[in-house]
Amino acid sequence: MKQLFVTILLIGFMSLPSFSQKKADVLARIGDMAILSEDFKNVYSRNNGNIIDPAEKKTPEEYLELYINFKLKVLEAQRLGLDTAQSFRDELAGYRSELAAPYLTDISFTENLVQETYDRMKKEINASHILIAFPQDTGVDDTLAAWNQIMDISNELKAGLNFKEAAIKYSQDPSAVQNSGDLGWFTVFQMVTPFEDAAYSTPVGQVSGPVKSRFGYHLIRVNGQREATGEIKVAHIMKMFPQHISDERKAVLKNEMDSIYTLLKNGANFAELAKKHSDDQRSAANGGEMPYFGRSRMIPEFSTPAFLLEKDGDFTKPVETAFGYHIIKRLDLKPVPSFEEVKNELEERIKRDPERSTQSRDLFISNLKSQYSFIRNQQAVDDLLSKTEDWFADNKIVVPDKTQQPEVLFTLDGKSYTTNDWIDHLKPLQIAASGEQSKVLHSQYDLWEQSAIIDYEDQKLESKYPAFKSLLQEYYDGLLLFAVSEQKIWSKASADTTGLQAFYLTNREKYMWDERYKGVIVKCANPEIRNKVEDRLAEGVPVSEIYDLTGISPNQVSIEEGIWSKGENPVIDFYVWNGPKPAIWVEENGFVQGETVRPEPKTLEEARGFHISDYQQFLEDEWIRELRSRYRIKINKKALKNI
Repeated sequence: MKQLFVTILLIGFMSLPSFSQKKADVLARIGDMAILSEDFKNVYSRNNGNIIDPAEKKTPEEYLELYINFKLKVLEAQRLGLDTAQSFRDELAGYRSELAAPYLTDISFTENLVQETYDRMKKEINASHILIAFPQDTGVDDTLAAWNQIMDISNELKAGLNFKEAAIKYSQDPSAVQNSGDLGWFTVFQMVTPFEDAAYSTPVGQVSGPVKSRFGYHLIRVNGQREATGEIKVAHIMKMFPQHISDERKAVLKNEMDSIYTLLKNGANFAELAKKHSDDQRSAANGGEMPYFGRSRMIPEFSTPAFLLEKDGDFTKPVETAFGYHIIKRLDLKPVPSFEEVKNELEERIKRDPERSTQSRDLFISNLKSQYSFIRNQQAVDDLLSKTEDWFADNKIVVPDKTQQPEVLFTLDGKSYTTNDWIDHLKPLQIAASGEQSKVLHSQYDLWEQSAIIDYEDQKLESKYPAFKSLLQEYYDGLLLFAVSEQKIWSKASADTTGLQAFYLTNREKYMWDERYKGVIVKCANPEIRNKVEDRLAEGVPVSEIYDLTGISPNQVSIEEGIWSKGENPVIDFYVWNGPKPAIWVEENGFVQGETVRPEPKTLEEARGFHISDYQQFLEDEWIRELRSRYRIKINKKALKNI
């Protein structure tokens, strides 16, 4: 589904609710479907306004053409019946359930809860844990066995067992063997809510009692607490460790980083060196800049030296992490924002967190009862729940048949819920009476009554909340767009080998290699070794035999074979295309040897990624032409001028 959301974000088309369609309001028609001026104006303003580069902005006329293409695809998906497929209905229902969740809890969160969250945001916790996981195969989220096991471990800890040893021995967190249960530093929203609650309420150096989360039971040891330092923005230059790096290769990379550090100390431009030498391609293109991050968001080996930098512009010596060597430069430090600055954001995040919002469920249901004039027939409910002997056999709830004259148990918004509805609810559950029968029956009734009230509200969301209806329509359109594009473009482009071959042959000149250089890059410890290696290679000795024939060890010479285009390797650029000399390259100790390869067409396989993308675009263009001929399109030019 990742591709779907990329598609939605790129297109940015949101189907807004339709209102009365006066002639002046209609901007365009596609067949029988009307596009309203106000709807289009909202979409155009929102998406075009988010584009920073003026060259990328669209005029209303240009954007309307894209919007019509989008609507044509959705109409075609409907014509093909893709919206009737069970898989589509199930997926849309899943998204609707997610979207509905915030509307089905109390949205009047107390200032105390938001304030508590903010207070936690100002602190960072270091904790370790022991997990006894709930069994997954049974679907049961709580067992007596798991509880007994976590209590046994708790008693052993109280008797003096070392927490790290206990984590290694007992914890069912797979990482415990490596980290002894240590979770490092974290702050608010980074752990599940019950875990976070316990971690922030347990004193440093102590172990919590058993904490239940959706993963299982935890014992949490708080190792430390510190003030949060806000977020830092840094740039870095990185030399990345390949897998299974040798000590010799590691030493070479360290020497390179030391050379870069010396250049920086002598005043070299950090961003330019990052662009030329950093192995982190994503940040290198932007001068090594990384997004803002908090101290607990990065591995300590990186975040600790970063946050120790005292002022903007300072940079570290080369530091080592599991991923490579880094030189880190501080660009900016943002302190923890004030309560007023983040209050709205915290409220929204709390609303989206089901574990935090469950505490408002009772209040929410109470409000719905008042809103929909809930009336319970208490006498009928009491009679129903008092006859436990009618409902149980062999410690299981036995569901009777429906009756011709069911009793009303409660009414909601004028709708009656009867004993027959209660029976329908119980039938598929097959509930075991694991406790006192009366309590089991009362508990099940309460759950059903609450569920019925929330279900009724759920059914009314589209009519009560235009924003919800609009967002759900966006998901509907997006899912259809994904499904029809998959059928008409993406899958077809990948599977149509004949069409791909024909398209490649027709457009072969588009997929050309530039001039390249094929050969080796050799870096040696000193000029004497350089001359010896260069002579052997000139004699035709294969690279694989150089070390044996010369007696030179791998830590004295590095040989890299390859084929490079201009701009892919600064050393090749220097020797072959008169590029600048790399700052850390010593000519006396190194050389390149090989030959220039003239421009030539890429093979179909070499061009495959670009070729398939172009073929997909070709198929889409052909498809759009077909759709535009199938559906009559009429644009209200007068209305368009007013956009």
